[in-house]
Amino acid sequence: MNETMVCAVGNVATQPVYRELAGGGSARFRLAVTSRYWDREKNTWTDGHTNFFTVWANRQLATNTATSLTVGDPVVVQGRLKVRTETREGQQRTSADIDAVAIGHDLARGTAAFRRTGKPDTAAPAPPSPPRPEPNWETPAESPATGGQPESDPEPAPMAVA
Repeated sequence: MNETMVCAVGNVATQPVYRELAGGGSARFRLAVTSRYWDREKNTWTDGHTNFFTVWANRQLATNTATSLTVGDPVVVQGRLKVRTETREGQQRTSADIDAVAIGHDLARGTAAFRRTGKPDTAAPAPPSPPRPEPNWETPAESPATGGQPESDPEPAPMAVA
């Protein structure tokens, strides 16, 4: 199936709205994406046109979106672009939605502290695995006296502590 995947960098324009549905959680918010360009005449950066997208997130991404994002946050959204045309009150309207696959804060414009969430299916926890011994990455030296077999290292002598 051919889908148009996009990556949009912008700011959260509306507070995310979370709803619990039969198939899991769903969240949506508006994303403002403004292009910027260098104006040679003014010798400064200038804002271009602002595009608004409705971003949809589902299941665990919806839960994390609703708890992590606020209006004005700089974000990066990756997902499938959906362009819809509808007629309302005799006027034809076009809207662009992004069905999000990933949403994150834009670290080029600030910092974030990541917190891993628990798994939604919290069944009985698995028992901890026993500690594994550290592997010996060194290759023993071969000795002609032992017929090409690796030499066994003698036990190191105990060191005297003064």
